[in-house]
Amino acid sequence: MFDLSRFVTLGYARPGGWGDGLRYHITMRVAHRFLVGVLACALSAQAARADDLPELGDVASNELSLAMEKKIGQQIMNEIRWREPSYLDDPDIENYLDQLGGRLVAVSNDPGMGFQFFAINDPSINAFAMPGGFIGVHTGLILAAQTESELAGVLAHEISHVTQRHIARQVFQSKKLSMASMLAMGLALLAARSNPQAAGAAMTTSQAAAISAQLAFSRDFERESDRLGFDILRQAGYDVRGMSAFFERLQQNSRLYENNATAYLRTHPLTGERLSDMQNREQPVAYRQVADSQEFQLVRARVRAMQGRPAEAIRDFETLLRERKYSSEASARYGLAVAYVRKGDWTAAERELQAVRKLKPSLAMVDRLLAEVKIARGEKEAGMQLYREAMVRYPHNLALLYGYGNALVAERKFAEALRFVDEQLQNYPRDTRFYRMRAESYAGLGRRSQQHLALAEMSLLKGQTAGAIEQLQLAQQAGDANFYEMSVIDGRLREMKKRQLEEMKERQN
Repeated sequence: MFDLSRFVTLGYARPGGWGDGLRYHITMRVAHRFLVGVLACALSAQAARADDLPELGDVASNELSLAMEKKIGQQIMNEIRWREPSYLDDPDIENYLDQLGGRLVAVSNDPGMGFQFFAINDPSINAFAMPGGFIGVHTGLILAAQTESELAGVLAHEISHVTQRHIARQVFQSKKLSMASMLAMGLALLAARSNPQAAGAAMTTSQAAAISAQLAFSRDFERESDRLGFDILRQAGYDVRGMSAFFERLQQNSRLYENNATAYLRTHPLTGERLSDMQNREQPVAYRQVADSQEFQLVRARVRAMQGRPAEAIRDFETLLRERKYSSEASARYGLAVAYVRKGDWTAAERELQAVRKLKPSLAMVDRLLAEVKIARGEKEAGMQLYREAMVRYPHNLALLYGYGNALVAERKFAEALRFVDEQLQNYPRDTRFYRMRAESYAGLGRRSQQHLALAEMSLLKGQTAGAIEQLQLAQQAGDANFYEMSVIDGRLREMKKRQLEEMKERQN
């Protein structure tokens, strides 16, 4: 039987602890929506209708195409990014995950596949891979990782699931599953993630037997990802013992909640055999201490400072600093500054950030937050200058680029903002944040047709074809476009209407 919950996520999590059991990373409402989208994509690749679909093994040559896998992954990612409340829209954290993940992907066996890393604001210890190279990381995992090598080990494991095409292989590993059966059982298995007892009642004995067979197959995938993840970790220069250390601690924590183990944990067993395999691989590798990056420490402090109420976060960091219970004073003071920013105490935040700069003179995350604080305090030109100086040192740091662009718009420097954003879109043509800034800049300049064109491109990148068509129609009606601009708008509208028809045909099939 095909386990659709693994089609969405291949990862691991800690049950119990923070709240009532495992807190999964996507709400059932969103899960149901993207399940329909995923199956629509899969069904559109087949010529037959649901009532006479062939066996999957007969039509797919045991493999889901990479193009289809990426299309499915992008649909799921759109649902998470734009509709899932727990998606953490924090450029500093996302930029760090992309840097860490990029370093690991570069030494993987498929460095050109294309990966995106993102954060989920959830205290459970979890990470998951989705079709097409989208990898989510829970904030609980960031806080639980005691070293950067441990966090890197988790990501290396998930990267291996993607590069080995485990999701594609699992979709088509069954020779006896039709697309219609996949739909019915997929819905039941998604329900099982939140209510295993209720979902179990809907499964027949033969289906239960198929689940057991699938479990063994999944264990093979886990072992393969452990092995390849270990190689990635070693080649990227991290401490290879970080992987087994994290898994061993996860297993020990899981045993405390053995009687309440969730369906997810039962289908992703943390076995002693897997741990032994990891530890055996470590034996020939000479031990060397690998220092954590300062960015790792800052991100952990940032996540911690974002938990709970600002006053509580301030007290926590003040206690750490007073009692000197920190691995890095700079990160502890940065965390305190983040907490002060949440409270709106700009003076105290700047004091802490200036102290961090004395300890660590050049850190992109610190410079960006200090620029934001100075602008909030009314020192606008000083803040803008901080942004410009930091962008020279870190020209590809997206958090800095977003901050500077937003500051230009906020200061009503629309022409300058537009030039800046257009330059960035040359490097990041699929970045929705820059398209939003472009729309705001055009709105400030009174160019409504171009404002709606930018919003149309943003809607398209979000997977909202109908929204893109609506914005293009508004662009047509604005009445301020020249001949060339109107030609572009008309052309894009024809493309979007054609795309919408194709999507409707996919849903009908």
